[in-house]
Amino acid sequence: MERRQFPKISVEAFQSDADRKALNALRKVPLFPLALRKFHELGFDRWMAALNMASSVRCGPNQYPTLQRLLEEACATLDMPVPELYVTSNPFPNAWTGGVDRPYITLRSSIIDTLDDDQLLHLMGHELGHIKCGHVLYFEMARFLIPLLEHLGRRTLGLGDAASIGLMLAFFEWARQAEITCDRAGLLCTQDFNVSAQANLSLTAGPNRLSHEQNVDAFLDQSRAYQDSEVTDTIGKALVWLTMGATSTHPMPVHRTQELERWVTSGGYQRVMDGLYERAPVSA
Repeated sequence: MERRQFPKISVEAFQSDADRKALNALRKVPLFPLALRKFHELGFDRWMAALNMASSVRCGPNQYPTLQRLLEEACATLDMPVPELYVTSNPFPNAWTGGVDRPYITLRSSIIDTLDDDQLLHLMGHELGHIKCGHVLYFEMARFLIPLLEHLGRRTLGLGDAASIGLMLAFFEWARQAEITCDRAGLLCTQDFNVSAQANLSLTAGPNRLSHEQNVDAFLDQSRAYQDSEVTDTIGKALVWLTMGATSTHPMPVHRTQELERWVTSGGYQRVMDGLYERAPVSA
C-alpha cells in the first residue's frame, strides 16, 4: 500500500484539545519554571543520551535496516528529520524517546517480537509524535525531578509539599493526554485504523504463544463497553482512577484505543488524509 505524506504538517493538525489544555495548565504550575531551569542547569539530558548510547545498539543502513527503513518512512510521512534509533535488550515490551537537542528513539527487543512491521510503523509514528510536539523536554525533566520531589519533599528546591504535589499531578495529567496525541501520529503513519488498534491490542496483551488468536474487533467492542458502562461501574472507574490512574503517565489501554477511534469517527483523521490540515509556517 502506498501511503500518503503530509508536507509541512504542524502539530495542531493532530494534537488533541485535552493535550493542549493539560500542557498549558502544567506550564502555569508555580514550581514548573524553577524545575525546568534546574533540569537545564544540571545537564540531565546529556547524561541520559550518553547512557542510552552506551547500553543500546544504534540502527542504520547496515544495522537493523528494516527498523531504520520504517523510521525513515514515518519521518517522511510526518515531514520531520530522522532521529537516531536504538535497540536495547529487555523482555518487557516498551519504547521511549529522549534527547532534547539531539532526539533519539529506543526500542526494547521484546517490542520488536511483539509487533509486526505495520504495527512497528504505528509505534515509530507515535514516538515521532513526541518529538514533533516537543514532549521530550518535559518527559526527561520529569524522569529526574519528580522522583526528587517525591523522596525529598519539603527539602526539594526549597519548596513545600503542596507545590510538589501540584506539579506532579499536573505532569501526570498532561503525560496521559500527550499519549492520545501521539497515537494519532501513529495512525497517520499506518493510515489503517485496524493496524493501529492491533498495535495497542498486542502491547496490552503482551507477547504470548497464542497471539495469533487476538481479535481486534473484539478489543474494540471491549473499549466501547468500558466507555459506555453503567453508573455503578462509572463510580468504580472513578475510584480506580483516583487510587491508581491519577499518578500514571499513560492512559488505560482500552481508553486510548477508544479515543483514537473517536478521532476517526469525528472526521478529524479524514480531514488530514484529505490534505485539509494545519501547516507549519514557512521559516524566513
